[in-house]
Amino acid sequence: MPASKKTARRPLLVTSATLLSLSLTSLSTLTAGPAFAAFGAKPSPSPSASPSATPPANMSTVGGETLGEPGTQASLGSDAPVLPKGISARSWIVADAESGEVLAAHNAHWRLAPASTLKMLFADTLLPKFNKDDAHKVAPADLAGVGAGSSMVGIKEDETYTVHDLWLGVFLRSGNDAVHVLSAMNGGVKQTVADMNAHAEELQALDTHAVSPDGYDAKGQVSSAYDLTLIARSGLQKKDFREYCSTVRAKFPGETKKGKNGKKSRSSFEIQNTNRLLTGDSGLDSYQGIAGVKNGNTTNAGATFTGVAERDGRVLLVTVMHPEKDEHNQVYKETASLFDWGFKAAGKVTPVGELVPPKGAETTGGDAEPSARAGATASASASGGAGGKSVAAGASGGGGGVGVALGIVGGVLVLVAGGGFLVNRKWPLRGKKGGGSGEGLPG
Repeated sequence: MPASKKTARRPLLVTSATLLSLSLTSLSTLTAGPAFAAFGAKPSPSPSASPSATPPANMSTVGGETLGEPGTQASLGSDAPVLPKGISARSWIVADAESGEVLAAHNAHWRLAPASTLKMLFADTLLPKFNKDDAHKVAPADLAGVGAGSSMVGIKEDETYTVHDLWLGVFLRSGNDAVHVLSAMNGGVKQTVADMNAHAEELQALDTHAVSPDGYDAKGQVSSAYDLTLIARSGLQKKDFREYCSTVRAKFPGETKKGKNGKKSRSSFEIQNTNRLLTGDSGLDSYQGIAGVKNGNTTNAGATFTGVAERDGRVLLVTVMHPEKDEHNQVYKETASLFDWGFKAAGKVTPVGELVPPKGAETTGGDAEPSARAGATASASASGGAGGKSVAAGASGGGGGVGVALGIVGGVLVLVAGGGFLVNRKWPLRGKKGGGSGEGLPG
């Protein structure tokens, strides 16, 4: 796969070798391939998945009693910034990715339709099951059941794709066709959904019930801002998950064609990540320090998004579900506002809950160790030693945007994988060895 050392917008400040191999220089071929074939989804009516305007009075208390209460939950110190105005999402959460502390939340456990953000659970469940270089020839049955109007990356029957190709299709284009092919490799959709629900239970994402592996609207398919944040935090421990969700653009195999001389050739086309905080969009700048993770949009779910970003050595997770304001890129604008608040509020608020560890997690012990010391340990780990400069901090100091987003993943890789969950002292690092090696409008 040819590579370039440029992005479409800004030079890289800090780079990851794997991500560089995927970066391309131009958006000129973006619409040339079938990547824009179909977006949106026809919703299925479902009382449990179609949210009303009012959250339930009683919700889950996983992560703390306060998180089960409807409305906005925050405990601001005297010097803490006020929560941003104009947040219209039915549910949202701001959490520290390392300590697991929930800084503020709004209807955190409201069970809503997740759209393609459910692909985070799909990826966290299946990534460890296949090697990147495994190849699979697509049979017609592999694509059976892909919902009408699904977002597609453009997979063709009887063509061969590597697992690496398929995961690029899942993360960048939110391709339901790629999800179904990987599901077929895993024993089918039914088996994959069962695996996803079992994994959600292990993670204590108990608001979540998967019916389709891709997030395509289905009766009874729900998750919550709390659960999506929990799932993202788990996924970010996997190296492949981090790299895929932070990749801005890549080449994807096209269709094999036979020339006049009878010789077969296969071209490729460019795909771009649908995460608008990563790529930027008309009237929306890419968010400085953003490093993933996943967006989704259906008529039933509205817009949904979970993002991870780093600033000054602190890594935050924000999830926003179904903004009531019907404006272009509203879910990203509200996410950016909550990120801005979270970075300013860190250390000035009393947490209102926590992101819990998986059921089977082993404790790392040392609960008496001060969290400040643990945080310092993580910072030292990120910088390669005490007094060093973190890779992420170096990236975030120079202008933001796509280049920073690609570069920042190196910092998040260290901050989250090297020390993140150990900071919480509740369960050990998983995925240190690299883990596994919809529907939806693109925002």
